Amino acid sequence: MTSHAPGGAVRRAAVLGSPIAHSLSPVLHEAAYAVLGLGTWSYTRVECAEDDLSGFVAGLGPEWAGLSLTMPLKRVALEVATEVSAEAEAIGAANTLLLAPGRRRAENTDAPGMADALREAGLQIASTPLVLGAGGTAQAALAALAAPGAGIAPLVDGPVTVLVRSPHRADVLRTTAERLGLALDVRPLDEAPTRLTAADLVISTLPKGIADPLAHAALRPGAVVFDVVYDPWPTALATAATAAGCRVVSGLDLLLHQAGHQVRLMTGREAPIEAMRAALALAR
Repeated sequence: MTSHAPGGAVRRAAVLGSPIAHSLSPVLHEAAYAVLGLGTWSYTRVECAEDDLSGFVAGLGPEWAGLSLTMPLKRVALEVATEVSAEAEAIGAANTLLLAPGRRRAENTDAPGMADALREAGLQIASTPLVLGAGGTAQAALAALAAPGAGIAPLVDGPVTVLVRSPHRADVLRTTAERLGLALDVRPLDEAPTRLTAADLVISTLPKGIADPLAHAALRPGAVVFDVVYDPWPTALATAATAAGCRVVSGLDLLLHQAGHQVRLMTGREAPIEAMRAALALAR
């Protein structure tokens, strides 16, 4: 399902979430529209809580091509959609709604965006992967590692260890892992200092500031450390990882690549990644 703009018709898209004022998604999408010659397209930010999503979507007109969804909307998006992609269903969360008359298709571009960012950092396969957190982004991380139905090799060759603050939240993550065919080892976040030492891949999906104390842990030189936070950047964990000789991937890398997939899905055109990367660097 793509959302072309026939005859130069005005088309709209936006990023929704709460809080949303910090989002750099408009920078990326507007840069793509400029390169692609989509002068009648616009992309904005909309403050939106979980309880408001359904009503907002119901009130949109035919000019709307799609929505990017950030926290806390990634799970409730599945309830608003009339169609759900296989990947979004497997993950249990969506960060994209594609809109057409009578249709709302939920997609997840976080997972392929993560996989793109990890491969760009040189990751080929991880034997001792570690994921921090149990929210919607952690679910996408599992899908990025499993690469379900993508026609490409998985990025892991064994079980994935997940460290969580609240054990009861791990039930959703376990369900996602089962759907993806991944073996999961769930442990308390308190084990992070020991687990970080052995991990050849670390993906932190923890909110801003929560992973800061882990900067004192010993990290494995050469490991890939992916912190999905991008404001502020670098995080304490990213700074420590750089000092330890790790390959660091930022939330900005995820933001770039997932937006590239969204541009393709919403416009039907290949995203100009390098132009989007340049715009993001300028905005920062």
